Amino acid sequence: MNLHTKSIEELHELLVNKELTVVELVESIFDFIEKTEPTVGAFISTNKEAALAEAKLVDERGVDADNLLDGIPVAVKDNIVTKEGKTTAASKMLEDFTSVYDATVVEKVKKAGMIIVGKANLDEFAMGGTTETSKLQQTVNPWNSKKVPGGSSGGSAAAVAAGMVPASLGTDTGGSIRQPAAYTNLVGLKPTYGTISRYGVIAFASSLDQVGPLTRTVKDNATLLNAVSGKDDKDNTSADLTIDFTEKIGQKIQGLKIGVPKEFFDENLVEVHVLQTVHQAVEQLKKLGAEVIEVSLPHLKYGVPAYYAIATAEASSNLQRFDGIRYGYSAENAKSLEDLYVKTRSEGFGSEVKRRIVLGGISLSVEHYEELYGKATKVRTIIRNEFEVALKEVDVLVGPSTTTVAPNIENKEGQEPVEAYTDDVLTVGVNLAGIPSLNIPVGFHENMPVGMQIIGDYFEEATLYQVGYAFEQATDYHEQYPTLEGGTQE
Repeated sequence: MNLHTKSIEELHELLVNKELTVVELVESIFDFIEKTEPTVGAFISTNKEAALAEAKLVDERGVDADNLLDGIPVAVKDNIVTKEGKTTAASKMLEDFTSVYDATVVEKVKKAGMIIVGKANLDEFAMGGTTETSKLQQTVNPWNSKKVPGGSSGGSAAAVAAGMVPASLGTDTGGSIRQPAAYTNLVGLKPTYGTISRYGVIAFASSLDQVGPLTRTVKDNATLLNAVSGKDDKDNTSADLTIDFTEKIGQKIQGLKIGVPKEFFDENLVEVHVLQTVHQAVEQLKKLGAEVIEVSLPHLKYGVPAYYAIATAEASSNLQRFDGIRYGYSAENAKSLEDLYVKTRSEGFGSEVKRRIVLGGISLSVEHYEELYGKATKVRTIIRNEFEVALKEVDVLVGPSTTTVAPNIENKEGQEPVEAYTDDVLTVGVNLAGIPSLNIPVGFHENMPVGMQIIGDYFEEATLYQVGYAFEQATDYHEQYPTLEGGTQE
């Protein structure tokens, strides 16, 4: 029985029918991790002993037939704190840090009966789009070990894509769930801002960060979102609402209005093969009865500079807490308090993190505040308003999630920072607006996955899942898996 390509729903059925025990499932998961992890590098740490102990407890009490997530293994991005094991944010600054509490999302997956098998690799402090800025290890794309898995949630995506776990949690500040999901043939959601508590998530940019699920199927994704969403008194930005995000799954999309922003389909911006694949996906939605309407988001092109002005400003503020005194790395032989700050941050942070701290400091400086940060917040409002206007005309918007398929690792290493930042042009607008976006697999180019994002109005994730599920049922792209086995790429 090959458990490593099965969905949560399929695994749940095996568990409920007693064709499989939770202990057997978790043992199989770790056996597979041991074979594939040396090649993929998805996990910063794993905790087999604790996971098997939890699995035994679930077997003893019996799997809840009404809870799809009970006894299901999950990976957690390593910028989400857990009491078990270390939380490193893939940085030298926190390589020995152990949290005294669980993040709210961790509490919720545990309450749902899920079993955390390990902490997934990421770009350092979630700053990057390839997982190459991790200071602890390199993660590769399971579809081709010479290519990046995307980022910053590259480890979370690679773990699911390779078959090590059926689901994972990532974070999305400017595309960090959707982009790696697109690169690795997964369903990945950036929820509406406030849907999931950020308590216990190491902050990058607080007004943009959002936790979200990565899975193989749309229904799995919606089920996991149900488990981790909701009001949290420890996070005053969390929304006080109760939604069943699976409620529209299975409903036809006939008559739904689907907006196609012309800015997402610019041949000067997006590679032709990606555009062709996404166009075919749009045609499939038309065959399913949806009405396709062209819309425009004219200020979307200003999203990248606005995003980086805001995100780096917030990052420079959030990262002030890493000072070498309270927790984390502390430099030796400092001659004064100021020297301790400088040495600790110089030695503890990687180059990309330091670059963003400097950029953020410039954005917030007296000389440049109005010119950079002030203008960026105005652009943010304009972009949010444009999305709101477009989503009054249509039910959802669709377009490519990325400008290319996953690039080669060596190509990214030599990429100029500005060039790397502009790769985010299709994803950052959603974060600036605070609205939800779902990546789904829609095809391949030269055996590398292509993703399409479905964008909706505030707290309309159920509609995104409705559209995504309808497409998924009409195609088989989500059933394709990389031929990675036993630590080698076949």
